[in-house]
Amino acid sequence: MPTTSASAADLAFVVRTIAQTAVDNEAAFGDLDAVAGDGDFGYSLARGFEIVLADWDGFDQSVPSDFLRQVALVISKRVGGTSGPLWGTAFLRASGAVRDRQEVGAADAVAMLRAAAEGIKARGKSDLGDKTLLDALIPMTDALEACVSAGDGPAAGGSELAALAAATARKAADGTTPMQARRGRQSYTGERSIGSPDPGAVAVAVMAERVAAEWDPRG
Repeated sequence: MPTTSASAADLAFVVRTIAQTAVDNEAAFGDLDAVAGDGDFGYSLARGFEIVLADWDGFDQSVPSDFLRQVALVISKRVGGTSGPLWGTAFLRASGAVRDRQEVGAADAVAMLRAAAEGIKARGKSDLGDKTLLDALIPMTDALEACVSAGDGPAAGGSELAALAAATARKAADGTTPMQARRGRQSYTGERSIGSPDPGAVAVAVMAERVAAEWDPRG
């Protein structure tokens, strides 16, 4: 069996945490989506990531790009609604960002997140300010990129970067509350979408917060 490096293990931890968070927050994400959407966001996300967790031992985690591509295929096939194509594209684009890399570091994490965001933009024909998950994902990526570019990333360590990602994503997700949705199902409701945060942005924040909370306790 291929040997999994420390950085590949970190990536696997992040992906598994994302998957478990989606499953654990099915009801909360669904309730949030029901405010101005069709309420199926939590259900769709949970059903897809349940399959990721069920298939976990069958994934080759030793090569980051291959691992992410396998996860992307599961999500694309098993997550319903509009979430499947968007989240599947995100993981697939992230895979392409680290193609042929055996080790991934802080700069690679930024590259994966940036590629994921660009993939979602293209697939969903959306951008920052449209009240979608991009309104948390892009600011989070920008904050991490600024930290890494300043030379603080490697010195800070994974837990500090995870904490930065979580704090930035939460602030950005909360910032979607007064916005009117311009893409996705919530955009159909017009002004009714004002007054509650975007479910996708909140999901990104909750996932980032759990990664940060559980980074060091892994031991």
